Amino acid sequence: MSTTRRVTLFDIADALGISTGTVHRALHDHPGVNAMTRMRVLQVSKNMGYRPNVAARLLSQKKQFRISVNTLKGTTSFWDEVRGGIQEEAEALGTHGADIEFRTFPSLGEGEEEAFEAAIAAESDGMILFPSRPSSMRTWMRRASRSRIPIVCVSTDAPHSNRLAVVSVDTMASGALAADLMGRFLNHRGKVAVTLSALGITEHFEKLTAFKKTLETLHPEIALLDPIEDHDVESEAYDKCRKLFASHPDLAGIYVTTEASMPVIRTARDAHLLDRLTIIATDLFPALIEQIRAGTVSATIHQRPYMQGRLAFRVLQGYLVHGRYPAFPVTLAPHLVMAGNLDFFLEKQASDGANARAAASDLPSDFTYNNYD
Repeated sequence: MSTTRRVTLFDIADALGISTGTVHRALHDHPGVNAMTRMRVLQVSKNMGYRPNVAARLLSQKKQFRISVNTLKGTTSFWDEVRGGIQEEAEALGTHGADIEFRTFPSLGEGEEEAFEAAIAAESDGMILFPSRPSSMRTWMRRASRSRIPIVCVSTDAPHSNRLAVVSVDTMASGALAADLMGRFLNHRGKVAVTLSALGITEHFEKLTAFKKTLETLHPEIALLDPIEDHDVESEAYDKCRKLFASHPDLAGIYVTTEASMPVIRTARDAHLLDRLTIIATDLFPALIEQIRAGTVSATIHQRPYMQGRLAFRVLQGYLVHGRYPAFPVTLAPHLVMAGNLDFFLEKQASDGANARAAASDLPSDFTYNNYD
């Protein structure tokens, strides 16, 4: 299998007829290079597809970055995939100068502040963070900002917190897509519900907002009930859904905005509603795959957690090593998975995972940086 040779400083120097030292100084904004030469070096390096050797630069700086990854344990594979994406991206980039410390808190609101405090105490150079309670975490995040510790939020945002960036799926697109699907599955009429972890989580609030607005616009005859907050606790999700089904035996559909689809499915089965309830889920894991194959779940909207992890690390590393500020926000288009494309999607996902180490630059085409060097 042929591989593309990495463009080096020597290639740029040869193309311009100047020394590699001049190229190096121009690329790193060092003094002693006139403006015209600097502009030519930057343009030619871009045209040739030059990418700095990050590992070599870290070694030359004699700097080892300590990065804290503070995420939820989760009830399915979602957060394992996020953490796996972070680890894979670090390895794919050859970044041996990054010491990644994973701090996993067990549930929403439990251990999150302690994990943040531990990251500060460990003198972390940067953090990748899932802010499950953004209102209460803003003080901590601003404190980190004052200490010049950049934070990249993953999966959901923490507005007005001085975070460096947020990497997530397009939550508004996810909610709108779920609503339009639901309306079409139900032939534009019926009663539907939404489950989420907590309205205080930006991601979930945005999905609900888009879901509601799309129903009102495209399927106004569908009635939307008050949302159910399960706080990412399976027993709570089961109990609240049991009460929902008892109060609304004519419920036609339910949109699960989080990974907690299995307790909803179990409750519907126990209530003998599963055969006539339209369920739209979120993400993909072995137990849910079986439900899609069986026709129990009509569709799931995949949030691409593995790629979220990879991009979150890439954004943070780009800032720490190169001083690059990413576009705000860094969003991924959600993937719709149904019985018809399930096998294709699983094959594609496996192929992407196998190629991750060999392809460190397979970022979305709309992934851009604003460089303020």
